[in-house]
Amino acid sequence: MSPQSNTAGFTKNDVEILQRETLYQGFFRAEKVRLRHRLFNGGWTTPMSREIFLRGAAVGVLIYDPVNDLIGLVEQFRIGALQDPSPWCMEVVAGMIEAGEAPEDVVYRELEEESGIKPYALEYLCHYYPSPGGSDEQMHLYCALADLKGAGGIYGLPEEHEDIRFHCLPAEDVLAQMLQGRFNNAAALICLLWLQINRPRLRKID
Repeated sequence: MSPQSNTAGFTKNDVEILQRETLYQGFFRAEKVRLRHRLFNGGWTTPMSREIFLRGAAVGVLIYDPVNDLIGLVEQFRIGALQDPSPWCMEVVAGMIEAGEAPEDVVYRELEEESGIKPYALEYLCHYYPSPGGSDEQMHLYCALADLKGAGGIYGLPEEHEDIRFHCLPAEDVLAQMLQGRFNNAAALICLLWLQINRPRLRKID
């Protein structure tokens, strides 16, 4: 039997939540969800259980100086990268969106906390799910245009155990090395690939 076409597309109304159970409640939350959903061939799945890490929405911000052709990135320890030779990751500025906050408000707050930078323009790139198979996290990505000449240093909030080094690097060097393993997280790679495409426009180069 060939799959039926789903021209309208499934929506969340095609999922039936049967039960939710909290497995862990701390800074983040984990749940066990019992559900069933519609099938492409018609009908419904049998009931199944899935575990989900409820992390929420966040922003990621690439800082770019089109005049001096510099990229601003932050470096910090990440426990999820302990399996690598170095668990210090090169990343875009990022932060969680709290209840009632607009994403752009979080962008300006995190830029101040992690880099000391006040941008003169902001562009929205996209949003995506880093790991939709097990987490509800959404990332909203931006590019902040700013003067990075002479910028850099150590930032972060000590009360949140943040120890962040802010780097300003030549765009030519970063883009040449972006797929060689140093920039090993999705937000940084997506932002850098976007910049590679949009850099001539931002620099007003034909």
